[in-house]
Amino acid sequence: MRVAEIMTGAAVTDSTTGTLRSAAETMWRQQTGSLVIVDGSTIVGIVTERDILRAIARGADPDTESIESVMSTELITVSSDTSVREAARMMAQNWIRHLPIVEDGKLVGMLSQRDVTGVFAALWHESGVPEVDVDSLVRERRLARIEVGDLD
Repeated sequence: MRVAEIMTGAAVTDSTTGTLRSAAETMWRQQTGSLVIVDGSTIVGIVTERDILRAIARGADPDTESIESVMSTELITVSSDTSVREAARMMAQNWIRHLPIVEDGKLVGMLSQRDVTGVFAALWHESGVPEVDVDSLVRERRLARIEVGDLD
């Protein structure tokens, strides 16, 4: 199965000067956990619900703090012909929940952790055994993040 078969439309803004509140409102209206920032047709960043939560927990004012101050600019992307399995592996390895889908340098969709979970839940057989102990991998990374302290 390819990413193109399950990807959804991406929530997009062309403003890095918008506020965290405006980003959160856009995500809420579109029922998504991320907002891709573009300049023309070029992706310049992504802001996620976690980015906003982290900024507010650190004391940022959602009405004045800009999207640019919290967005990630080094994005991991895949093409629409990437297998869902490979995309899921990349998401797990890089600890991301939203993966922009790009063709010829242009955003064509978004793959979320929710999309991937739905596919794997539908395909899972009771007798199936995963190749990798994903629970251990996820637990170890989460514990490492907690120990380091994201609020420092």
